[in-house]
Amino acid sequence: MYFYAMGFFEESIEEAFLILFEGASEGIVVVNSDQVIVATNSSARKIFGYNKNELEGQHLQVLIPSSYHKEHHSHFENFMKHSQKREMGTGRDLFGLRKDGTQFPVEAGLNPFVLHNHRYVMSLITDITVRKESEMKIADLNDHLEEKINERTDSLNKAVEQLKQEVILRINAENNAKEALQKEKELNELKTKFLSLVSHEFKTPISGILTSATLVGKYTTEDQQEQRERHLNTIKNKVKYLNTIIDDFLSIERLDTGKAIYKTTSFPLSKVLNEVIYDANMHLKNGQNIHYPKNADDITLAFDEKILELSLSNLIHNAIKYSGEHTKVLIEVKELSEHLEIKIIDQGIGIPKQEQPFIFDRYFRAENVLLTPGTGIGLNIVQNHLKNLNATISFVSDAGKGSTFCILLPLVNNSVS
Repeated sequence: MYFYAMGFFEESIEEAFLILFEGASEGIVVVNSDQVIVATNSSARKIFGYNKNELEGQHLQVLIPSSYHKEHHSHFENFMKHSQKREMGTGRDLFGLRKDGTQFPVEAGLNPFVLHNHRYVMSLITDITVRKESEMKIADLNDHLEEKINERTDSLNKAVEQLKQEVILRINAENNAKEALQKEKELNELKTKFLSLVSHEFKTPISGILTSATLVGKYTTEDQQEQRERHLNTIKNKVKYLNTIIDDFLSIERLDTGKAIYKTTSFPLSKVLNEVIYDANMHLKNGQNIHYPKNADDITLAFDEKILELSLSNLIHNAIKYSGEHTKVLIEVKELSEHLEIKIIDQGIGIPKQEQPFIFDRYFRAENVLLTPGTGIGLNIVQNHLKNLNATISFVSDAGKGSTFCILLPLVNNSVS
């Protein structure tokens, strides 16, 4: 059982990192302390013009113009000594070297990390050729502005009008460049935050699995079966949590690529509620309990059963996670004229008012839950799945008092008794 659990864990980790690397729109290059490339994603290979497996094992200098090799070496050595993360877009101008020998401007965010006592650096790389060209156009407009004014002094009125047009164009170009730069920075900050968040989310269960796996091997006698079972259950729960994160990433990929497949069937609402609550009961804190709606047993609906189960499981688990001991989680069901209303009500920490507009944004997490495990993608996945099925999700919340999430399912062609 121990080796089965460890094998399952390794398979999950491999799949998770494959999704993280290959799903990122930025180029990702990972090097060891000797500047040897150990991993790249498809975006990085596309940026530099390489095929799969061509870069792994090569020195990082293959991606850097030769005129920058000496300078880069000293910068890298200094970076490894201090091991400080450098945000994308800061520092000096950087240039990359494609396989065909062409150079192009890049921005690179450097993130050092240690794995199995070996030091690595992960770099997020963006091709900024388009933005540099925009900046050059702006500079060109500025360089020629005074010359154009002098050339047209003989026809002042016409020159003034033309100057106004040039100024407008320059301002528009600058505003467009600034807007593009701001969006680019926000996206890079979001992706950096996402990678840091996911790395943390994986590190915690992995540490628990490794610890329990080590301890299991020490309990070899029959009278130590209880200890073995406890650690094996820990491994199973941690692996299940990792699988949940992977499933969320896969859901995001399917939603973004339009590959989500839905299947509408007729089923009792009580069936889904019983399955979700049974699973949620294993996560209840001391004194917590879930109130089952009495009228749910009389309701049958036509919907995608798996999506409803995913949605309710996400909301109920959040209600448990963000509520304290000796609190209640209420489930209320109400039949409206055209919808079935399902409410999940908790007595938890609530959502700060200023952060409520962003609660369904992907990777967003409110300030009051940053120390609680989570990826910030669950509610975004639920909202998008429900939207695709003509259903909605909304909420009301009061910081420190709790939250109420409401799902409205369409009753068109549903059989509700």
